Amino acid sequence: MSAHKRRRGRAGRIARHVLLACTAAFALAPFVWMISLSLKPPQEIFQAEFHLWPTQFYGFENYRIAFTAAPMFTFLLNGLMVCAAIFTLQLLVCVPCAYALAKLRFHGRDTLFAAVLVGLLVPPQALAIPHFVLLYVFGLLDTYAALILPWAISAFGIFLLRQFFRAIPDDVIHAARLDGLGEFEIIWRIMVPMSAPALAAFGIFSVVAHWNDLFWPLIAVRSADISTPALGILLFRDDEAGQFLGPLMAGAAIIVAPLLLAFLIAQRRFIDGLAVTTMK
Repeated sequence: MSAHKRRRGRAGRIARHVLLACTAAFALAPFVWMISLSLKPPQEIFQAEFHLWPTQFYGFENYRIAFTAAPMFTFLLNGLMVCAAIFTLQLLVCVPCAYALAKLRFHGRDTLFAAVLVGLLVPPQALAIPHFVLLYVFGLLDTYAALILPWAISAFGIFLLRQFFRAIPDDVIHAARLDGLGEFEIIWRIMVPMSAPALAAFGIFSVVAHWNDLFWPLIAVRSADISTPALGILLFRDDEAGQFLGPLMAGAAIIVAPLLLAFLIAQRRFIDGLAVTTMK
């Protein structure tokens, strides 16, 4: 009987690994195809025969065009500045709000948390017109402020950090108060250092969302000088199909590379942060 259970357990593990491998292959297929196309010459991209690796290597030329046909470094720098500014503002807003909802007792706390949960249900696209009108009234369209200010408050960030803060023992906060620390000192000197995994997880979500965002920059920005990476990649569009597809895929690979690097650096804290917050 025990041998039968062991065989069933082994078969179940094999089935799970096969399912995970198939899911990973399905998810990675577009990325692998993008890299493959970025290395091929135009005449080879639409050939009937399938070759993952190009018969004629054209990668240097495609990536050279990607960097010279459009100000790629400017797009990357803009994306870095915008994502860093958004994440900084989100931390300044979300951390105190999450701390108040997790550790302070006051009238209406549960109502405010319910409002945060409702905010999670509202798609960002639904707020595009109010944001556009408000920025137009203040004359902030086609500026960095138009890309940053609408996302200074994140309902997801408040929810994620609030769940993590609840896992921190109240005795830590009581001890800090006995040592004479105020609430804001407790937040920035105690809670934030202890919440590094949750902050890393939230940072990855925030940076990926706004680095890849095309919908809002397409509405709020017209100047190429302040275009984000996703918006800048539109400059590679060409009326003749296939003529510019190789450099287009090279540009897409360049834009994706910083996100992959950031995730590889922070993946352990990212996973730890999600694990702790989902257990609460």
